[in-house]
Parts: sequence; structure tokens; C-alpha cells
Amino acid sequence: MTTTIRTATDQDWPLVFPVYAAIVSEGRTYAFPEGQTQDEARPWWMEQPPGRTVVACDADGVLGSAKMGPNRPGRGAHIATASFMVSAAHRGRGVGRALGEHVVDWARLSGFHGIQFNAVVESNVAAVHLWQSLGFRIVGTVPEAFDHPEHGLVGLHVMFLRL
Repeated sequence: MTTTIRTATDQDWPLVFPVYAAIVSEGRTYAFPEGQTQDEARPWWMEQPPGRTVVACDADGVLGSAKMGPNRPGRGAHIATASFMVSAAHRGRGVGRALGEHVVDWARLSGFHGIQFNAVVESNVAAVHLWQSLGFRIVGTVPEAFDHPEHGLVGLHVMFLRL
């Protein structure tokens, strides 16, 4: 099947929310508040300009989503950041890579100088490997900054890609 990545609409949020809620409740990759309602979670994921949220879709529906935008306002706005979620049922099919490539292309075309990921959980080996395969490097690790449900306190990597 062909995966299409497009800007998320208001109608997509009810389809993205179950993916968001499942990943946040797993507690393995995001330090977002658990137990949020659909309305509470929306501003945590659905970016407003100059940011952007996209969905990856195929004939089965929404497979995953990414949000992106400036890492910081003002003097930090030349560096982009992004976050990614892929539904458990669609992992291992290249959805995360497609979303990652989309974000890198978007950031480059938007004139950003680089992309910084602020908090990649070091035990999320698949994500670390994916980002490194796309050219990101670990520029630092904050030790014991994430409380993982199985591994206890683990580090958060700061990763960077110069564009």
C-alpha cells in the first residue's frame, strides 16, 4: 500500500488521538501527561502556525503522525524540532522513516538551519537508530531524565541534524 503524508485537519484529530493516548499511556517514549481527554491532548499535538502537524495515511486510515515547528521562538527559531507517533499496529512498515524524511524535507525547504530533538528516550533503540540513519547525531544526554516503566531512570538524548 502507498503511504501518503499530508497536513492534519480538524477531522483527523479524532483518528490521531487514540494513537496519541496509547503511546502516552505506555509511558516509554513521551513525558506527556497521562489520562488526558481528547480536548486536553489536542494542544499537545495539533500544532498551530508556524508549526505544522501531519498524518501518514493509507487505505486503512491514519497510521501515524508528526508535529513540527521552530524549536524556540525568537533567536532560536532558525532550528526546527519535531515529534513522531506511529500506531502499534503499523510499526515496522517504514511509517516512522517516511514521517522523518518528510520532516527533514519540510525543515530544509522552510529554511531552517537544523533540526533538534530535545528528548529522545535512550532506551527507545528503534527511534535512536532511525534518527541516526537519517543523519542525526547525539549531541548530549541528560542522565536519568526519564522515568521508564521497565528500565527505571534512563537518559534523554538531545539529537541534532544540520541542514
